[in-house]
Amino acid sequence: MESAESFSPLVVLELVSDTQEGAITWLLQRIRDKQRDGGAELLVEQLGPGVEDQEKQNPNLFLIGASLQRLLSGAEDLGLFKQFNDGSMRSFTCANKHNFKDFQGDGDGFLSMAECQYIIKHELDTLRAKDETHIPGYTQAKLYPGKSIIRRLLSKGIMVQMFPLHEKEELKRLSFSWFKKVKLSHQPLDDIRHYFGEGQALYFGFLEYFTFALIPMALIGVPYYLFDWEDYDKYVVFAVFNLIWCTVILELWKRCSATLAYHWGTLSRKKAFEEPRPGFHGVLGFNPVTGREEPLYPNAKRQLRIYCVSVPFVLLCLYLSLYVMMIYFQMEGWALSVHDEDPTFWTGILLFIPSIIYAVVIEIMNLIYRYAAEFLTEWENHRLESSYQNHLVLKVLVFNFFNCFASLFYIAFAMQDMALLRQSLATLLITSQILNQFMEAFLPYWLQRRRNKKMIRKVKKTTLEDRALPLEEQVRLEADMSTYLGTFDDYLELFLLFGYVSLFSCVYPLAAVLVVLNNITEVYSDAFKMCRVFKRPFSDPAANIGVWQLAFEAMSVIAVVTNCALIGMSPQVKSYFPESEMQLILWTVAIEHSLLALKFILAFLIPDVPKPIQIELAKLEFESLEALKKKVNSYFVFTFQFFHIS
Repeated sequence: MESAESFSPLVVLELVSDTQEGAITWLLQRIRDKQRDGGAELLVEQLGPGVEDQEKQNPNLFLIGASLQRLLSGAEDLGLFKQFNDGSMRSFTCANKHNFKDFQGDGDGFLSMAECQYIIKHELDTLRAKDETHIPGYTQAKLYPGKSIIRRLLSKGIMVQMFPLHEKEELKRLSFSWFKKVKLSHQPLDDIRHYFGEGQALYFGFLEYFTFALIPMALIGVPYYLFDWEDYDKYVVFAVFNLIWCTVILELWKRCSATLAYHWGTLSRKKAFEEPRPGFHGVLGFNPVTGREEPLYPNAKRQLRIYCVSVPFVLLCLYLSLYVMMIYFQMEGWALSVHDEDPTFWTGILLFIPSIIYAVVIEIMNLIYRYAAEFLTEWENHRLESSYQNHLVLKVLVFNFFNCFASLFYIAFAMQDMALLRQSLATLLITSQILNQFMEAFLPYWLQRRRNKKMIRKVKKTTLEDRALPLEEQVRLEADMSTYLGTFDDYLELFLLFGYVSLFSCVYPLAAVLVVLNNITEVYSDAFKMCRVFKRPFSDPAANIGVWQLAFEAMSVIAVVTNCALIGMSPQVKSYFPESEMQLILWTVAIEHSLLALKFILAFLIPDVPKPIQIELAKLEFESLEALKKKVNSYFVFTFQFFHIS
């Protein structure tokens, strides 16, 4: 048996405390077996007892690591891109490992800890059953050749969790440069990527980019707000600027994201073949692509669930949201009538109460709907994780968009009350930001502190990085931390803020200022949570922000239509068409179509990838083709010589 000191523990695997001994022995053996025998060829040891309440501790925590050679071969299998001696980014191979820039000596330190943990996770996820019919000791946990063992353990509740360990010194350095000191500078994106992976770094990169992109809007909005407070009609210039702004920033972000992804080695990395989701179920059959046994589920049955259950449910939720909105307008009308009868300071305050209540109700409805959407999407039984995410994002975005913006559209285009629109937008924006900051920053930290209070007192420790902790206590402390659920909610919040700014900020110019302030606090609160509250997430080698790019672009298209409609409603524009309202509508629609055409032309003319990076990618593709030609020619020459000699 390997000693716990003979390797650096990278990943922790926790089974339930009453796991059958036979299942533990079998799992550990499969993890240690050689790859040629169907194992993961990793190093694993059981964690020793901690200092507190040993009889109450879960004994089934296991530390997993790997030899350097195993990690390097795993990096080659995954096609990780690293910097070559000529400065280009190339797929790593063990055969030419010494030609990579940072590979020195035996390669120790060549791979970051996040990359090593990602490799181990991949090897564990692809650990498959051979001829086992079930997990030892659990006859109900069926197995078949090719079934992922880790996925089956998770779905049957035998495995509690699997998470990567923090590296205390590196975390301490990152925390200091990231959120422990207030500074007017860029975030350490390379360090974030090195520690948490590309997916997290791209989120924080987009958050930073979005914040800087809002500064021109904020600088124009402040004087516009101060000197045009009561004149709600003079918003044409600001609306035109809005149209240009929301188009240009998204196109420039694509270039910025491509540059980051290229330097991090994920831009040209080929996407791995997707395996079935852990929760996917069906009748056992053969996959025609892989030839392996796996569950099969009829697509027609899935489509029936989507269109006969999920879509009606979403429509019902939209109807309920509309019903709540009408109640809000009734409350608004009541408050306005009270104020008109006896205008005092307190009745002036009363005017804001309906909007505040409505903003709180919106957040509650969004939260409840989110859980319902997750349940429905899981019930639809999507085979691939990407398909599951796309359907979940679509459900959540449709409802959140309608729930957050329907009242504003009604006020703007049905009531045409710009004063009420400004008041409602300001109240919704401020209230939602206060609630989000409470839910995302204060509440998780407070709950986590309460959960770990006893252990923290025992080890006289307030954070992981303040001073050295015994390994056993560090692992148990991290195991009890909250699990990071990904960037979904973070991107959703940015999407809604982008909507508030791009759709209606011409009526309330301070919207951009409020969003800038929110984003600044968001950077620090999110950074704090990543480093101090949540378990370390596994690296996600992303090349872009994925489906959220499409979501933001769809919002920008809606913003063009909305701002054109607001411009057409302004008294300045109406004055040019005093006798023909139909002519005004036709001109507005024509300009809106022209701007949309201009938007798509700009998207076409501005390349998503900067020219220098396009050249580097073309060079790599050319070299790969030349290398392939040489291999083919060598094969034919060898074959010809062989038959000629024969």
